[in-house]
Amino acid sequence: MSDKCVAVITGAAGGIGAGLAREAARRGMQVVLADRDLAGVQEVADGIGAAAMAIACDVTDPASCEALAEATYAAHGQVDLLFNNAGVLSTGFIWEISPETWQRSLDVNIGGIVNGIRAFVPRLLAADRPARIINTASVGGFLPSPLMAPYTSTKFAAVALTESLAGELKLIKSRIEVSLLAPGPVKSGIFREPPPGSAAQFHTMMTQLLDEHGLTGDQFAPLVLDAVERGEYWIIPQPEALEPGFSNRNAVIAERRQPQFYLVEE
Repeated sequence: MSDKCVAVITGAAGGIGAGLAREAARRGMQVVLADRDLAGVQEVADGIGAAAMAIACDVTDPASCEALAEATYAAHGQVDLLFNNAGVLSTGFIWEISPETWQRSLDVNIGGIVNGIRAFVPRLLAADRPARIINTASVGGFLPSPLMAPYTSTKFAAVALTESLAGELKLIKSRIEVSLLAPGPVKSGIFREPPPGSAAQFHTMMTQLLDEHGLTGDQFAPLVLDAVERGEYWIIPQPEALEPGFSNRNAVIAERRQPQFYLVEE
C-alpha cells in the first residue's frame, strides 16, 4: 500500500462492513463508512476515530452513490479500495415472498454493486492510478439454497457481475484491479428480518449455525485485507464453507445429474 490509502466501504454500520472499516483503519488507512443507517455507521466511525468518516448512503439510489463518491473525493482526493459490501437476506418460499421483498434484494445485492461501480469507476479511471474494487458475494453465490432464493440468486449475479467488471477493466488495460469476496458464516444482522411462518424452522437453524460457527466481523476482516494485499481475485476466507459443496455441484453439472439439496431428503 502507498503512504496514503483510502478505503470506501458500503454496508459499514455492522457485521462485515464494520469489521473491514476497523481493520483498515488499524492498518493505517483512511476509511469512508457508508450505510443508509447513519446513526449506526456514525457510531462505528466514532469508535475508530479521526481516520474514519461516516456518510449516509442508500446504495439502491444512483444519486446517493454519486454523492458518496463526490464527498469521498472532496475529503481525500483519491480512492484506493472500494468495498461494495451492502447486502440483504430474505427467507421463504419463492412464490410466497412479496414482490417488494424480491425487488429490495435485487436493488441492494445487485443494484448496490452496479451503482457503486457507476459512481466510482469513472473517477478511478480518470485518476489513472492503482486501485481495487472488492465486491461482496457469498459462498451462497456458488451454492444455491432452498428458502433463500432472493439471496442466493442475487449473489450468483454478483459473482458474474464481478467477473464481467474484471474482464472489462482488463480489456481497456486499466490499472484498476478487482476481487470477489465470498464470505461463509459471519456474525451480522443479515438474518434480522423476521421469517414467514413457512421458513421459521429454517431461519432458526441458520441463525443457530451462524451463532455456533460464524466469525465475527473483526475476526473475518484481517483475512480479507490480507488477501487484498496479496492481490487475490478470489477472496474466500472460509474455504471449508464452500467445499465439498462446490466440488459436488461442479460434478453434478458436469455429469448432468439432478441437483442435490442439503435440506431435502431423497
